[in-house]
Amino acid sequence: MFWATPQRWVGGAGGVVCRSRRRPGAPALTAAPRDYTYDGTFEGLLTVLFTVYDWRAAPNSIQPAAVAQTGLFAQPAHRETDEALAARVWDGLLRTMDQEARARLYHVFLSEDADRELLIFRYVDLALRAARDISENYANADVRRIQRLAQQMFREKHRMEAFVRFEKTADGLFHATIDPDFDVLPLIAAHFTKRYADQRWLIYDRRRHYGLYYDLMRTDVVRFEVNQPAASTDISATVLDEREPLFKLLWQSYFDHVNIPERKNLKLHRRHMPLRYWKYLSEKQPRETRFVPIQNKRPPGEAPAVLP
Repeated sequence: MFWATPQRWVGGAGGVVCRSRRRPGAPALTAAPRDYTYDGTFEGLLTVLFTVYDWRAAPNSIQPAAVAQTGLFAQPAHRETDEALAARVWDGLLRTMDQEARARLYHVFLSEDADRELLIFRYVDLALRAARDISENYANADVRRIQRLAQQMFREKHRMEAFVRFEKTADGLFHATIDPDFDVLPLIAAHFTKRYADQRWLIYDRRRHYGLYYDLMRTDVVRFEVNQPAASTDISATVLDEREPLFKLLWQSYFDHVNIPERKNLKLHRRHMPLRYWKYLSEKQPRETRFVPIQNKRPPGEAPAVLP
């Protein structure tokens, strides 16, 4: 389905040179368009991509079966996920693009963009039919959109790695609830597995109702049945470790004492730490005790301040 670029050696005035032939390209999609549906997984989407060229039928739409809305004239076609075909397509993509460009397709899928399936198809189809690498062909609207979505995913991933705050439960589990704009859990799993390899932890995506659980051996995907969305990111105080309020107080105290009020720049602060992330951060929660400056922060010989 995905072909390598053949080469031929050509003689000329300057000697023998290697000239790449034009890629054979993907087969013409001459059959009637189809409304493809799949199970919503990335492997399922790769199976659909294989089917498009196998059937020679362009997609009128590609939608998860659970939310599919078929067109009036296109023929519906549901495809069950085939792991072998998905792996074949995923490996074959490296013949038309490098690993970084291929990874961007997965990131676009995780972005949950409304048009992500057709966008990925158009990008792959363009790559198959082009004579050269298209990853930097920013004159093309689909290439620009792929790049923009991938950059948004990278920023969200970076911020989740920086802003996640854990709470310790009574049984020693470190728990964190997040609500990211994109489905970044698959992208942050390796970071937290490496960084917190000595403790059990659970990161739960409240919006998508699944999480990552690390049991000191491996990280697994876990899912929860939720009838109604939670109104808060907090967990019940009855399951927290009795020292957790102290940990929170110590962290807030540390944050307050290293802060320099004279250098406060709220605009810059919000740019690097947007408001929507503040609900995760202990230092951004209301203070239970009044902040009292450390008394030894004064020039030598100056009398200590007297508290009211």
